[in-house]
Amino acid sequence: MADPIHQFVITPIIPLEVAGINLSFTNSSLWMVVGALIASLFLLAGTDKRALIPGRLQAVSEMLYDFISSMIRENVGPNGRQYFPLIFTVFVIVLMGNVLGLLPYAFTYTSHLIVTLALAMVIFLSVTIFGLINHGLHFFSLFAPPGVPLALQILIVPIEVLSFIIRPITLSVRLFANMVAGHLMLKVFAGFSTMVLAMGTTGILAGLLPMAFNVAVYGLELLVALLQAYIFAILSAIYLKDTVDLHH
Repeated sequence: MADPIHQFVITPIIPLEVAGINLSFTNSSLWMVVGALIASLFLLAGTDKRALIPGRLQAVSEMLYDFISSMIRENVGPNGRQYFPLIFTVFVIVLMGNVLGLLPYAFTYTSHLIVTLALAMVIFLSVTIFGLINHGLHFFSLFAPPGVPLALQILIVPIEVLSFIIRPITLSVRLFANMVAGHLMLKVFAGFSTMVLAMGTTGILAGLLPMAFNVAVYGLELLVALLQAYIFAILSAIYLKDTVDLHH
């Protein structure tokens, strides 16, 4: 059975080192470029004609636009429209990484914590910077909920600060863990099916069950890929709400 961990190994395609820093173009970089190109070409093709009666590509593009727009409107409010480019871009990056990683011989760049953490840090820094720009030092009142007695504030404030700081960790680990766990399961069952099928006629009959299960798991993983992109985007929108409305 093939090593299920091997699918997560980053390998350099174009080795490059500058001042002792490894800047190699890797398989992860390749699939990031592939994802960016596919998303860009799809959206350009879908918005090129702008017909009154949309075709399939335009209809899907408009559905995607409306989906993210309504998500921001419901979770951030009308003033959150300024964050549409950020949320839309993050959603597409995660979606491409999750879905393309299900293709044979592809690489799931969202299965690496450094990638998901980088995306989460973009959201975290955006919340902090825009929060300070929009509210000044009053933004830190986010950690002291109104109406709470002073005696309880001593307990509440550290908890609120800690929960704010660990946001990028929870956001990144959730996506990373789901991608790794799902792909490991797929690889293990696919390897088991192949091993059983190699046993001959008896193996073919015995291998039908794990093959069927693997197909079901693959379908589940596609659902998880879509769901995790949605969760990452909606949590990002919820976090960005603090830059618009502090509920004070």
